[in-house]
Amino acid sequence: MNAISVHEAAYRCLMQSDVMSKVTEATALYQQYANDEPPPRDGVGEVARVEVPGRPDKPELVPPQSVKMRKLTTPEGRAVLVHAVCHIEFNAINLALDAVYRFRDMPDQFYRDWLSVAADEAKHFSLLQARLNDMGYQYGDMPAHNGLWEMAVKTDHDVLTRMALVPRVLEARGLDVTPGMIKRLEQVGDEDTVAILHIILEEEIGHVSIGSRWFKYCCKREGKAPEPTFRELLTEYMGGGLRGPVHTEARLQAGFSEAEIAELSNLGS
Repeated sequence: MNAISVHEAAYRCLMQSDVMSKVTEATALYQQYANDEPPPRDGVGEVARVEVPGRPDKPELVPPQSVKMRKLTTPEGRAVLVHAVCHIEFNAINLALDAVYRFRDMPDQFYRDWLSVAADEAKHFSLLQARLNDMGYQYGDMPAHNGLWEMAVKTDHDVLTRMALVPRVLEARGLDVTPGMIKRLEQVGDEDTVAILHIILEEEIGHVSIGSRWFKYCCKREGKAPEPTFRELLTEYMGGGLRGPVHTEARLQAGFSEAEIAELSNLGS
């Protein structure tokens, strides 16, 4: 039996500000707790709001509109894209860890699932960081925005809301936009980045599927119908803020209904 609870262990990793230490610890946490029957847990007590998780001094966090993308025909433009995805993956580590730390009244499998996601996101981050290094950069060299974590704070009061909006909306945008990124990078011959994005896309379908499964679990537990509940939360939290394409096939694989996909498509039109 491990000495500390899975929640406390996740919190320690969540608040780790050294990038590579966080990556190493997230990977080790999944290996440590994956086979515990059950993983050691704390009771439902006071859980702190995490306004600022553990993260390095850089990248500088700026408003989303200040993060400028460049043409992928230039090495600098491709590095900007890789850095942006790397930042998403770093945030995704923290998001998965926060779910384990925060929501104490879920089945044991919930914690195993999100620790597995944290480990996968750590792998994705490492692949992208290595690619940035190959390009002559490292994580933190370019500005980034804090939109993912801001939504984590807005949804920290309720596991159903978190499962609906973070994995199924914000993180799932990767399912929608990554195929287009892959196509553009193939056109400029960046096969190394393309190979990494293929790995990420395949595994992110599984991550979003985990979010879908636990969203539906929470709906059932609370006696709510998933489709109208998802629609209400989209309207309340997202408004008309969802832009761009919706990758129907990937979304279906990740546990979305056709009605939910139609709702997302309407928001993006």
